[in-house]
Amino acid sequence: MPRIVGVDIPKEKRIEIALTYIHGIGRASANKILKKTGIKPDTRAKSLTEEDVSKLSAVIQREYRVEGDLRRLVSGNIKRLIDIGSYRGFRHRRSLPVRGQRTRTNARTRKGPRKTVGVSRDKKVKTVLKEKEEVK
Repeated sequence: MPRIVGVDIPKEKRIEIALTYIHGIGRASANKILKKTGIKPDTRAKSLTEEDVSKLSAVIQREYRVEGDLRRLVSGNIKRLIDIGSYRGFRHRRSLPVRGQRTRTNARTRKGPRKTVGVSRDKKVKTVLKEKEEVK
């Protein structure tokens, strides 16, 4: 498995796709990188030479913010929004959608499983079971 910028990229995939396993590089960025280094996008990652790998890592380190640096930058931006008390920061703090999506329905990924308000189904089931036991 070739290791580029601290990430093991899958050896069986085309290099165009394998580069997207690096956080911060998508398909468009991968194609630009390959064009600059002169490597064909059809090449499998396992058939890269050491020279090709060093070219790729040099271009990525010089021109792109990836992996730990990118994650640190994004989390810093979110922390800044929370600290200054902006609306977006408030939404991040409450784990709600930040970019204007509706929350009356949907948004389950951000909000988590439903929290029922009032008498929950579990209480109803327990009371029915208790009543049946008392009847016996």
